[in-house]
Amino acid sequence: MPQKNHEKAAEHHEEAAKHHRNAAKQASEGNHEKAAHHAQAAQGHHKKASEYAGKAAGKFAEKAGTMKKEDGNQEKPEMKTEHNGNGRVRK
Repeated sequence: MPQKNHEKAAEHHEEAAKHHRNAAKQASEGNHEKAAHHAQAAQGHHKKASEYAGKAAGKFAEKAGTMKKEDGNQEKPEMKTEHNGNGRVRK
């Protein structure tokens, strides 16, 4: 199953890249509404790619036993926080 998740993540990354290229092209031509549409579509594909990548990583961690406590309960991985440069924190 992890292979499928990696494949789906890759497909969504490829779709996001296509939309980013289209957004760049439209913006350079002055078509800002179309550029915004493609940027939004790219954002959606990026989110889906991240979801599938997380699922794949979780499956590997389960198989390796890195996410299990001794009593059999699974630990939740720590959430990283990143600053996006304007004072806001992303999770």
